[in-house]
Amino acid sequence: MQKTVVLLGCAFFSCYAMAGLRQYSATLEQSSWSLASNTPLQCELRHDIPRFGTAMFTSVAGKELNLSFQLDMLKLPDHYGLAEVLSVPPVWRPGEQAKAITSMKVLRQFDGDLGKAESWTMLTELEQGYSPTFYFSDWYSPFDRVAASLNPIRFMPVMDAFNQCVSQLLPFNFEDIAFTVLTYESGGDNLTKASKQRLQQIAQYLAEDKSIESISIQAYSDSYGGRWMNEQLSIKRANAIKDILLGFGLEQSRIDVEGFGEKRHVASNETSLGRAKNRRVVIQMQKP
Repeated sequence: MQKTVVLLGCAFFSCYAMAGLRQYSATLEQSSWSLASNTPLQCELRHDIPRFGTAMFTSVAGKELNLSFQLDMLKLPDHYGLAEVLSVPPVWRPGEQAKAITSMKVLRQFDGDLGKAESWTMLTELEQGYSPTFYFSDWYSPFDRVAASLNPIRFMPVMDAFNQCVSQLLPFNFEDIAFTVLTYESGGDNLTKASKQRLQQIAQYLAEDKSIESISIQAYSDSYGGRWMNEQLSIKRANAIKDILLGFGLEQSRIDVEGFGEKRHVASNETSLGRAKNRRVVIQMQKP
């Protein structure tokens, strides 16, 4: 059921009008939406509100579908409070009431932000021609209230591109691969099937993110075959992984390689399962 917002016995907009409402919104000619970021790592939809700031919807690579909203304001709040977020109907729907979406926390010297559910609701309202609008008391004037609106004009073509971008986001992010343990089949340099799949994920990620600062490769073995031979085998395995990463486009100076042989076991060597866990290469990636 549609919710009508009422304040102190009068209609919401009437109250704000009586209080001195200062409005910010792009005009028909000014209204512009852009896909500021369109990569497998991040999709960002932007809308400028003249003389007020920028509205940004962002979805990033990860295991789950995600979306966030940020209201980047030219004048940051000077106090703590709440901004009411309403979906305002277009003028060609006379008599239709505004719908309350949520309340956004206003934090001193911070931009406003909203979570996934509220962000998707705002996008859905924009698709239907409504204007998500933020109402709050001006933190720099005791006499004014402020309304900042998103204009749905020219929204749909860019929204279609944004949806396409979101559908192509990688199903993992940096945190998912920053610490990776690769394991080997017994007695050689053949990675297990799961480790080959993880290396492929790392390749996909590194193809998009050029900000990786350093990568540490540490290789280990089980205790079969002699200590010296195991140390050399671990070094060989570490360098093989390094060569693969270099093939992904990383600079050699950013990669550090170590082989520890049968040192630092993580499981017992008395069982085949334990030895399989000890035959491993640990990849750790760092960003600035």
